[in-house]
Amino acid sequence: MGAVTETRVAFVDVYVLRPTPGGLEALVLRRGATAGNRSPGSWETVHGHIEPGETPVATALREVREETGLVPARLYNLSRVEAFYRHRGDEIALVPVFVAFVDEKTEARVSGEHDRAEWLAPAAAARRFSWPRERRALEDVLSILGSGDAGLLDDVLRVC
Repeated sequence: MGAVTETRVAFVDVYVLRPTPGGLEALVLRRGATAGNRSPGSWETVHGHIEPGETPVATALREVREETGLVPARLYNLSRVEAFYRHRGDEIALVPVFVAFVDEKTEARVSGEHDRAEWLAPAAAARRFSWPRERRALEDVLSILGSGDAGLLDDVLRVC
């Protein structure tokens, strides 16, 4: 019998939002062309590996801080898990999805992974994202959290 494809919770996605007088804005990050960086020039949300012994929530908070320098005012579990097949390791990676709200005047800095960060209206952010899963997830973000909180679902989805 051959090898069995592994399935594991391996990464997190975090959609970073800020309120403005004109409505919510979403942060988009462009991957830089540094040596060994995957998909240079592609636009994405905050995305990162779960370290050994780390929970997805801890990873989400760490990755937002590392990739943007931001500390969320509130963090939500989007109640959505993405999946993709990593052919090089014959693994199905599961990706819990989170939403981080930051203060209105907050500016992001870029890490060594990215060379540009922009705040965009959600529709413009969706068009900018390179990964279709990010465009689809942003629809859920707006559906659940478009008013700035999760309404009747807040007690279940709010992490901190």
